[in-house]
Amino acid sequence: MLGPKRNNIIHYLKSFGDEVINTDKKIDERSEYLEDVDFIISYGYRYLLSKNVINRFNRKAVNLHISLLPWNRGADPNLWSFLEDTPKGVTIHYMDSGLDTGDIIAQREVGYTQQDTLRTSYDRLIKEIENLFFEVWPYIRSGRVKAFPQPKEGTYHRLIDKKPYEYLLTEGWDTPVTKLIGKALK
Repeated sequence: MLGPKRNNIIHYLKSFGDEVINTDKKIDERSEYLEDVDFIISYGYRYLLSKNVINRFNRKAVNLHISLLPWNRGADPNLWSFLEDTPKGVTIHYMDSGLDTGDIIAQREVGYTQQDTLRTSYDRLIKEIENLFFEVWPYIRSGRVKAFPQPKEGTYHRLIDKKPYEYLLTEGWDTPVTKLIGKALK
């Protein structure tokens, strides 16, 4: 498992009798973390995997992303879903050589309330992506999942893209989302 330690996911994977190795360090095709590994699950991992690693784990490398792809690929997807007023949700997809561009395995739209902050909406997305993973993992694990290509449209953001909008985060991650909706639209 690639990314910060996510105990709910780790315990769930172990319930299948599987061993779970977790790292948030950058890995490449020579990495010891890939020895005797059947699947890669990326969840909040900050690095792109090389084409060699992706090819080695064809249809066995999945990413959990807290946006409704193809919207808000890359960094800060929750923030951008409000700044650009794009669809909100979560996606599990196969990894490919692009950034959040692989075939979609499962998605779920996730709403928000007028009382939500960036923090509460993020927490809801985390809960939803984990629940969706619990539902589809048995199918992914057994190779019985039908994925579909992502639509061509969508959006992509890098960490630096947030800089011009940081002044809007008057209360940090406790900023009400209603103060952010559509602020990046021109």
